[in-house]
Amino acid sequence: MNRLETFLQEYDSGSISILGSDIPLTDYCLIDLSSNNKSLERFDITSSDSCQEYINEVLKDKNATVAFGGYLEQRSLYAKSERFLSTGQRNIHLGMDFWCKAGTKVITPIEGKVHSFKNNCDIGNYGPTIVLEHDLRGITFYTLYGHLSLESIEGLQIGMKFKRGQMLATLGTPDINVNYAPHLHFQLISDLQGCLGDYPGVSSKNDLDFYRKNCPNPNLLLKLSF
Repeated sequence: MNRLETFLQEYDSGSISILGSDIPLTDYCLIDLSSNNKSLERFDITSSDSCQEYINEVLKDKNATVAFGGYLEQRSLYAKSERFLSTGQRNIHLGMDFWCKAGTKVITPIEGKVHSFKNNCDIGNYGPTIVLEHDLRGITFYTLYGHLSLESIEGLQIGMKFKRGQMLATLGTPDINVNYAPHLHFQLISDLQGCLGDYPGVSSKNDLDFYRKNCPNPNLLLKLSF
């Protein structure tokens, strides 16, 4: 375990919310969007409407409001997007997703400042995205929040500070988040490699060793029960 992973694990011993405080953690449930999930065979997971149908089914079955998971999950979700095929097959997810209603509030799980933001509006990308920089105990790292509403990046300024638990953004609709069912993509990044308002959220198998190290498991910070 490297310094960043150790810091994340020791930052707080309890679970940390990343969505509005009106949604208790008891209303979260796990969801499996991996290629191995036989339940997905009844759905066209590459379609936002069909994906939403499956999410709704899971939420109803678990009596939940938020479906989460997906770190290092190999998915067929990206199978029809040229964005993930043009540079070799990229289908391994590098963040955690939180699937819930558009407009849901996103709150900062740890204090930080705005590093960069951008509307990544090309097909298959994040849509509106915010990257926060964190400098704590001599360690610098970044958190990325993707698939937000356009309002989330209006009025933002580089260097703007956010406290833990402060509202950062709201989730976007499929027409804004580039044709995905509404959700938050949350990712930890050690080295942004010069990226601004963006960073790869899906890896190929060939590049996974690097990205696994550069993008540690977000649940080291959040500590959500599985």
